[in-house]
Amino acid sequence: MNKKEELAKIFPVWNKLSDEEKETLTNGSSVKTVKEGAVIHNGDEDCIGLLLIKKGIIRIYILNENGREITLYRLFDRDMCLFSASCIMNSIQFDVKVEAETDVEMIVIKAPVYEGLMQKSLVVANYTNELMAARFSEVMWLMEQIMFKSFDVRLAEFLYQQMNIEQNSTISITHEKIARHMGTAREVVTRMLKYFQGEKMVRLFRGGIEIIDEDKIRKMFD
Repeated sequence: MNKKEELAKIFPVWNKLSDEEKETLTNGSSVKTVKEGAVIHNGDEDCIGLLLIKKGIIRIYILNENGREITLYRLFDRDMCLFSASCIMNSIQFDVKVEAETDVEMIVIKAPVYEGLMQKSLVVANYTNELMAARFSEVMWLMEQIMFKSFDVRLAEFLYQQMNIEQNSTISITHEKIARHMGTAREVVTRMLKYFQGEKMVRLFRGGIEIIDEDKIRKMFD
């Protein structure tokens, strides 16, 4: 599959673009593969462009005042990341970072190319504004979780989401990685997971967690 065919498959408003706009987008983008753990976008230090995910998971996160990471949200196959082109998004006033949570195949649209399309195409501008609004809604949802929900409830919901992402009741994730997602210390995560294990909701093992009572986990945050 060539680049134009890939864009047609994963760029949401491709079919609404003119032939000239499609050509501009194709010529102004490139296919890239990054390894798990790679920092794709390092806040204000770069502006690599917009990311269209062909395959994999990327994590958008910030550093809290204590220097700990907290995940704002994650993006999956056929999602689009705007924050990696924050230099053209005047409404973005905070420093975000983007990391490959798994090996990722993606199409990178150069920031100036996309900025030009937004200025010329009402379709692209409207889509971008809608996507930006959706992403900020996700961030606001996270802030509400942190402010109004206890850590045990948030952890139960995270484990349930991770189980669905991996499509397996046995989750391959460390306590340290969970702490990075949730903006807390590893010791806090370990302590709560041991409590969950004592309540026979999970089984802990080196490098992972087995959900043994899915219903009990879900009822904690329903």
